[in-house]
Amino acid sequence: MRSGSDSAGKNMFKLAVVLAAGLCLGGCVGSTAVGSDNDPYEQTNRRIFTFNQKLDSYALKPTAERYVKYVPEGVRNAIHNALDNLDGPSIFANELLQGNPQEAGETAGRFILNTTFGVAGVFDVGSRVGIAEHREDFGQTLAVWGVGQGPYLMAPLLGPVNPRDGAGQVVDYAMDPIWYLPIKGRVFWFIGRRYVTIVDGRARSLDVLDEIERDSIDYYATTRSLYRQYRQNQIRNGTPPP
Repeated sequence: MRSGSDSAGKNMFKLAVVLAAGLCLGGCVGSTAVGSDNDPYEQTNRRIFTFNQKLDSYALKPTAERYVKYVPEGVRNAIHNALDNLDGPSIFANELLQGNPQEAGETAGRFILNTTFGVAGVFDVGSRVGIAEHREDFGQTLAVWGVGQGPYLMAPLLGPVNPRDGAGQVVDYAMDPIWYLPIKGRVFWFIGRRYVTIVDGRARSLDVLDEIERDSIDYYATTRSLYRQYRQNQIRNGTPPP
């Protein structure tokens, strides 16, 4: 990785894009001691990391490239806005659980505006009127409650995670508005939404992922470090560590 504060800031942004893609994919270059950096399953994690890279090379990346090539940017942005808007109820609930009623009120306002005047979130009306966007999940809520993260894991298809964040994802999925809409085949709608979210995130990170891999001596170790930095930054809501 590059050194210096500018590089650190860029790497934090890069990881945010990587995580938005839903997959962290890469090759295995070099090695570190098994069990270091709270990574007791490193050998297995590295094998899964390599599997994710192959899946990305043969399936996800080509799909994302075609998505960018054939779908106009305005349409892609509208899809992205609508997907983000569906996270509103979960973000609202987690902000309340974390004891942040002001932020929860802003999230509720954004969701109402974007769902109504923004046509189901296609247009980001909330940002246009100056209502800040927040990103909270139940993994962050557990961290605020004092739950430890546990060992680092690399999940097939899903990328880096830890037991706390994995449990948090399950709860966040249960709060997805799709489960409560009067529609048939909710499971298929849910799977479809997650697939489109992954493709959207990968399309937005095509250049970024290439740059991270190109700048990394050990792509696996770089991803592990950036994931932890990014999650800690989210938990602290951007405030410096003590």
